[in-house]
Amino acid sequence: MDTSGSFGEWLKAQRVRKRLTLRVFARKAGLDPGNLSRYERSVVPPPQDPAVLERIGRALGLKPRSASWGHMVHLSAIGGRRIPRDVADDRELLKALPILFRTLKGKKLSEEELIRLARRIQGS
Repeated sequence: MDTSGSFGEWLKAQRVRKRLTLRVFARKAGLDPGNLSRYERSVVPPPQDPAVLERIGRALGLKPRSASWGHMVHLSAIGGRRIPRDVADDRELLKALPILFRTLKGKKLSEEELIRLARRIQGS
């Protein structure tokens, strides 16, 4: 699974990996190539409409409910500034988010501090 940081980076990496030009991919997905280009360049937020995500996923050959499909949906939610469903459905994790946000508010953490924080969260 590609671990690119944004939906756009991930989308472009997947498309290129499949050796699809932007226009061919757009035709397969039934979407406007200009919009897909804007998603890839993160000029616009990722699509939030499940039907659009489904068209993108199917055009990439992803299987619904696969890890790659879930990753696509997760990146789309984050790019749309929403809490991803898998996080929202985890009550314990959801309860911990305010603490995390208060900890991070106004602080620029070093890479080492981020790693320590992530390990601490994973251990909770």
